[in-house]
Amino acid sequence: MRVTVVGGGSWGTAFARLLAESGHEVTLACRDPEQAAAIAQTGRNPRYLQDVDLGAVQAVALPDLPETDLFVMAVPSHAFAEVAATLPDGPPVLSLTKGLDPATGNRLSTLLGARRVAMLSGPNFAAEIAAGLPGAAVIASEDEELAAWLQQEINSLIFRVYVNPDLIGVELCAAAKNVIALAAGGVDGLGFGDNAKAALITRGLAEMSRLAAACGARPETFAGLAGMGDLMVTCWSRQGRNRRAGELIAQGESPEQAAAEIGQVVEGLTTAPVLRDLAHRLEIELPITEGVCQVLTGVDLLELVSTLMGRRPREE
Repeated sequence: MRVTVVGGGSWGTAFARLLAESGHEVTLACRDPEQAAAIAQTGRNPRYLQDVDLGAVQAVALPDLPETDLFVMAVPSHAFAEVAATLPDGPPVLSLTKGLDPATGNRLSTLLGARRVAMLSGPNFAAEIAAGLPGAAVIASEDEELAAWLQQEINSLIFRVYVNPDLIGVELCAAAKNVIALAAGGVDGLGFGDNAKAALITRGLAEMSRLAAACGARPETFAGLAGMGDLMVTCWSRQGRNRRAGELIAQGESPEQAAAEIGQVVEGLTTAPVLRDLAHRLEIELPITEGVCQVLTGVDLLELVSTLMGRRPREE
């Protein structure tokens, strides 16, 4: 299979390596010509996962894209629409991007028009995948034939792939879990302990499921790899950018300072207000998401905790 991975960040780099090791002909397309030239010359990404050997991967700069059987989108959500508009017609797209379109609030797959599309999601930290550690993911698509083909081509002894027809649910899981992870990081930053963090994650999952029901997704998707699996690793792991950002903000840094210290895209910061606005349109309550947005605009985190804990008791 000829695959073009669009996006030279950590996940694009790791996924390109994963595909190349499975015997596919892989091109990594970067938005920065200097980054693409460095990868082509040295076999290493100078900015992300520098130790990963990309010797078997070709590198080009956008919009110079080769003929391909599949495009893999690994760009930030805020750049997805712009980059998607440059893709040549024809090949299907597998999205790795976890977020919503900031301009419209729409799911990212809807920006691809009539093109065949799937999404891969799950508890997949790029550094671990690049290191060859075992992992699992789900590929979601309303096109069963496309999902089955991608599963066959990507599944391996170290990367197990499941399929799911619930594209809406998997996309919403991928977006919402980053916002909950910001809140989980806030719990860490305030030193509130594991009980509080477990309670927040559990209620976060309930919040995500409520969103699923309102959007016509399958609630069981949120108990799978794209939901509970990705939520757990994002909220608990020290590698999680969104968790770390929430921790830094709780310790007094601004969102901009936290993102700058992390040095990579923190999708939850972009997604939180988009998800909140979606909830308002759907007329559903997402109290954790609302709280995250308030903190991002300057509300004191301790004041917010008091407000959330003081909500009227109710059935679970």
